[in-house]
Amino acid sequence: MQNSEHVLTDTPPPADIRLNYGQDQFQFGDLRLPQGKGPFPSAMLVHGGFWRARYDLQHAGFLCAALTKAGFVTWNIEYRRVGNPGGGWPGSFEDVTSAYQFLRQLAGKYPIDAKAVVVIGHSAGGQLALALAAHHNSMRAAVSLAGVVDLRRGWELHLSNDAVAEFLGGPPEQVPEHYDEASPAGLDIHCKQLIVHGVHDDTVPVEMSRAYVRQKKAKGENITFLELPDSGHYELIDPNSAAWPKITDAIAKLA
Repeated sequence: MQNSEHVLTDTPPPADIRLNYGQDQFQFGDLRLPQGKGPFPSAMLVHGGFWRARYDLQHAGFLCAALTKAGFVTWNIEYRRVGNPGGGWPGSFEDVTSAYQFLRQLAGKYPIDAKAVVVIGHSAGGQLALALAAHHNSMRAAVSLAGVVDLRRGWELHLSNDAVAEFLGGPPEQVPEHYDEASPAGLDIHCKQLIVHGVHDDTVPVEMSRAYVRQKKAKGENITFLELPDSGHYELIDPNSAAWPKITDAIAKLA
């Protein structure tokens, strides 16, 4: 299995334009536009990093550039994270919501098909993308790439030195309402969902996505699971990985 962690340090292809969706220094996103007249389907990308400030949107630029080449307008967003003033829950989620609404407004200025918006999140961003889908059903689909889709389980596993408790402000017994509001496992999601996970993921265990998909199918939600046998955590956002063609094909079918 190849190692795709180079995406964390390499420099991605440049975006076409950086736009502010709010007044805070972290409320901005990078827009990339395909060649041609459009209108094009669009993909909003919510990067991961366990919701912490030391991880930013740059490493998601590779995935966004590849999706733009495949015919998507991509909107790679930054947001306030744990360690930034206002970051954590609910501030990070409020930023993702604002960025999504801003993208829909951009359809009047750029060749964006507002009826074909897909929201994609990697790792912690998967939680934010699916939570967004639960609260705003205007998107075509939500995609979780190695997402932290069950925050109570993430707390039990103490993922990344209790990142879930940092994000939500405490363990479940202290702030149960935050877990109820934020955890996709407990939310009703009415749009299509694509859940992607690598079997060899040692950052977020694949069993979390497996259990989530079983639970959601039992509820009758529209969900597809793509399990990748030769992938870890970062192969899912590396366009040079062996897994990438399967992922981009699955995302293209959603739009």
